[in-house]
Amino acid sequence: MKIKARIWMETEKGLLLGKGRYRLLRAIQEQGSINKAAQSLHLSYKKAWRQINDINANASEEVVKRSIGGKGGGGTHLTAFGRELLEGYEALERSCDLFLKQQAELLFNEI
Repeated sequence: MKIKARIWMETEKGLLLGKGRYRLLRAIQEQGSINKAAQSLHLSYKKAWRQINDINANASEEVVKRSIGGKGGGGTHLTAFGRELLEGYEALERSCDLFLKQQAELLFNEI
């Protein structure tokens, strides 16, 4: 038997990060493009941008930065704060999963 939970981060401004937004940021980090990230997650480009704008608006610092055109073309990348945010979310998920696993073992060994 397993115990599961969903984790999300909120600020006083609103939702910052949950599993879906985490996946979007991770895909942007891997792809270097919002369009490619959205396609890989089967999201519309418009929805991806809306989520990114919400993340940036709700965070204390910019999370996603866009570079426009130029010789090598434009792209999108996570800021240092954005990378730290992803690492923090991953650590929080690992800690929560471990805690829930331990609690399940305690509870269900007694039943």
